[in-house]
Amino acid sequence: MVDAEEIHDSADERVAAHVRRFLATGGRARPGVPELLLTTRGRRTGKLRRTVLVHAVDGERFILAASNQGKDHHPAWYLNLTTHPEVTVQVGTDVFPARARTATPDERPGLWSLMVAIMPTYRAYEALTVRQIPVVILDRT
Repeated sequence: MVDAEEIHDSADERVAAHVRRFLATGGRARPGVPELLLTTRGRRTGKLRRTVLVHAVDGERFILAASNQGKDHHPAWYLNLTTHPEVTVQVGTDVFPARARTATPDERPGLWSLMVAIMPTYRAYEALTVRQIPVVILDRT
């Protein structure tokens, strides 16, 4: 991703405000909640988009759940990274490039359990939807 490009926050003011809080607090918008700032490239527009997400750590990797709060469609950030897997990640004040991929069927159960342990509401989201919630692995590049 190009540093000089404009980055767009969500049109949802609640999400955009969360991004601003994350940036203003150096990644500590919600103390005790492990969050990261994910910047993806829009699959249709090509614009850079960012959102704050809960994450887990698995060794050197960062793990995400594309829960979309249990809605029956994937979140836009997930669809974006399936088209453009090169992303930018900010954890605290550390910013780095990463490559995103969906966990394989063999990887998913353990990583899903890790996410549920960090944020138990993922179980409730899982019960709300007919889709399998994708688990995403971010590897530093």
